[in-house]
Amino acid sequence: MVVAYFLLPLDHLGPQRPVLSWVLFALLLTVVAVLLLRQIRHVLLDRPDSRPGVVISLLIVLSVHVFSATYYALAKQPGEFSGLHTRLDALYFTVVTLATVGYGDITPRGQAARLVTVLQIAYSFVFLTAAATALTTRLRDMVVRRPERGRSR
Repeated sequence: MVVAYFLLPLDHLGPQRPVLSWVLFALLLTVVAVLLLRQIRHVLLDRPDSRPGVVISLLIVLSVHVFSATYYALAKQPGEFSGLHTRLDALYFTVVTLATVGYGDITPRGQAARLVTVLQIAYSFVFLTAAATALTTRLRDMVVRRPERGRSR
């Protein structure tokens, strides 16, 4: 997935196609959020046929790449970012924002960049935290149930 991020034709996004860029960002983020909520539901309903660990992990990585690609496209607009020039810079900024570390070497300066940064923080608090909680709950339940299976035999 990381290799795909670096190979995506992101040069077609940004200030030369702002409507396409915003629609694509909103659509991808919505799809990932819906899929995350679906997986969380599978965990809460304790569906034995689901594999939420793999799917939730992939969706978290995908959401990081959606934000990274958006930051990369936004950085092409003059005045939006200070210090963000490459795809790696965008990925770095996304991970630093997700981890709430905030080194300060890359800063959102424009209104659109600040809006997306705030959206990422809110998205992380709501969707990624819920997904990670559901995943750890599922793993804990699996560990607790394992000894029960051994005793019944």
